[in-house]
Amino acid sequence: MGWTQSNNRKMIWTIGGGKGGSGKSFITANLGICLSRLGIRVILIDADLGGANLHTFLGISPPAITLADFIKRRVSHLHEVLIPTTVPNLQLLTGAQDLLNAMDAKSVQKRKLVRSIQHLESDMILVDLGAGNSVSVLDFFLMSDGGILIVTPEPTSVENTYRFLKSAFYRRLRQMVSSPSVKAVIEGAMDRKNEMGIQNPYDLIKAVRRIDQTEADRIIEEAEAFRPNLILNQVRSKKDIEIGFSIRSACLKYFGIHLHYLGYVVYDQDVSNSIRRRRPLVLENARSRAAQCIMEITSKLANRP
Repeated sequence: MGWTQSNNRKMIWTIGGGKGGSGKSFITANLGICLSRLGIRVILIDADLGGANLHTFLGISPPAITLADFIKRRVSHLHEVLIPTTVPNLQLLTGAQDLLNAMDAKSVQKRKLVRSIQHLESDMILVDLGAGNSVSVLDFFLMSDGGILIVTPEPTSVENTYRFLKSAFYRRLRQMVSSPSVKAVIEGAMDRKNEMGIQNPYDLIKAVRRIDQTEADRIIEEAEAFRPNLILNQVRSKKDIEIGFSIRSACLKYFGIHLHYLGYVVYDQDVSNSIRRRRPLVLENARSRAAQCIMEITSKLANRP
């Protein structure tokens, strides 16, 4: 059955995570292909600060035209930077190294880029973010209809995920409140060793309530509305699969954040083989276990309201 989109509104998914090497680009490329094969018009945007490489996962040579050409006004419209792929319904828009870092201080440019992305002709846009939690990475994660975090079942990756979520959530809160004194409390709460003893959003709400009940209510609303997604990658055992559920429970218990566990992708040697051959896994070996996992996640994404 073909995919139908409600109210003709495009969906923008940003794919991030605190740690490099978690497989963001691999998953973004393969999800994009699976979605486009359902008849969905998909644009993949490579916004990785450390060096754009999404084209490699699609088996495309480094593009001559990039996002930098739009930012530096060498082209007037973002759609001029789009390049076709060999997969029908799938286009690529690739970034230049350190593009978003350079934009950190230039919020006007950032807003212009976000608006231009939102106006692209497409049903779904997947934005592959870089590692880390710089201001630009967080802002792009927050601009989307759904942020997806890619995590591996290693303690460092899990810790980075919590750190990323907390940074993103507090940045969103800071943007939403209007009182300068409440903004200052949120900024202070970003430091784990803050003097106010704020360890989680519940503590934060208590502290804000003492200053401004209306702003406290706004924070509660935001906590309810902030619903990021999680994909666990390179899963080797049943115990690894359960890490996704543990992260979800911990986010609700300690942060008051509702995290949706989209699914997992198993560790599979076919993944390395497909990357070496510069052929997307879902095209190279659709029957492989990892490809099957990606197809399951795709169907969940395609059916998300």
